[in-house]
Amino acid sequence: MTNQFSRTEMIFGKDGMAKLFDAKVAVFGIGGVGGYAVEALARSGVGSLDLFDYDKVCPTNINRQVHATHKTVGKLKIDAAKERVLEINPNAKVGTYKMFYVPETSAQVDLSQYSYIIDAVDTVSGKIELAVKSNECGAPIISSMGAGNKVDAAAFEVADIYGTSVCPLAKVMRHELRKRGVQKLKVVYSKEIPVVPDEGLPSGCELNCVCPPGTEMKCTARRRIPGSNAFVPAAAGLILAGEVIRDLTGFMG
Repeated sequence: MTNQFSRTEMIFGKDGMAKLFDAKVAVFGIGGVGGYAVEALARSGVGSLDLFDYDKVCPTNINRQVHATHKTVGKLKIDAAKERVLEINPNAKVGTYKMFYVPETSAQVDLSQYSYIIDAVDTVSGKIELAVKSNECGAPIISSMGAGNKVDAAAFEVADIYGTSVCPLAKVMRHELRKRGVQKLKVVYSKEIPVVPDEGLPSGCELNCVCPPGTEMKCTARRRIPGSNAFVPAAAGLILAGEVIRDLTGFMG
């Protein structure tokens, strides 16, 4: 009998689909990159997903985040993503965690429970902490390097962090992980030189922020806001998910 995963099963087989149904994957950062990773995991039949993010959907997210629409503006991203996952696969188990993953909060999460971890957060401290803690507990992880201010969706590569070049974020990660004794980290990265955004234009968050006044950890206070588009973050997110699915099923191609 055919079902929504029949076409996927034609490639990965019954055993591969069983592995996906039984898998528990954590996605940290449910933005332009992480949102598309969640989308592909859900459509591939991953049975359990835990979603971690602190932010709400804002109008400036609509240009690139799959769960961001005018209908979802103001919702927590994890809630909007969960709703979408369950519309795709009502049998999926979806956990949502409103948290900003940094060294100070990492003890709240037991990474050893996961079949795979996707790092799509946009702070260096969070990325380093995820890599270190995953390495300590032996949980498989794949990390996204920078996708902001880039326009070539075909430039992404999958590599070990110590085999990367050009990407400024990857350079920082190599340096910091080497100091911490992390010997490997699978990453998706691009050698494309980022474009210089027009900083004379507001990011939109300053004028249309959905966060109430006084909200802690507003995105404009946490990080410099890059330019982005509909296709580069999506490409990175789909590559992340594809690598997870291939690894979980043991598909060699």
